[in-house]
Amino acid sequence: MGTPISTIKNLGPAYEEACARAGIHSAEELREIGADDAYGRILKTGQRPHFIGYYVLVMALQGRPWNDCKGKEKAELRKRFDALKAMTFDKGRSDLETILNQIGVIERPSG
Repeated sequence: MGTPISTIKNLGPAYEEACARAGIHSAEELREIGADDAYGRILKTGQRPHFIGYYVLVMALQGRPWNDCKGKEKAELRKRFDALKAMTFDKGRSDLETILNQIGVIERPSG
């Protein structure tokens, strides 16, 4: 067991729980896989995508204040967020279908 995720500045218990649901259990593991992979895994658990939640994670892993993201950098992060959301969030399925999909009962669309 490594260092708790909630020890990373700006990531509290709720983020730690979301990471745990996604199979990420330590600050070291989170730093190793990076923000994009981690957030993609979180979305695959059925968590609703939220841009602020994504960029808070990016800023936290860079050791920056959560609201330090502005201008062109924020616009670039928005593009990354939108791409992650499109690849991982199942917006057309009910909660039950999402769970069935996660455990392999519903065939994933090829893409």
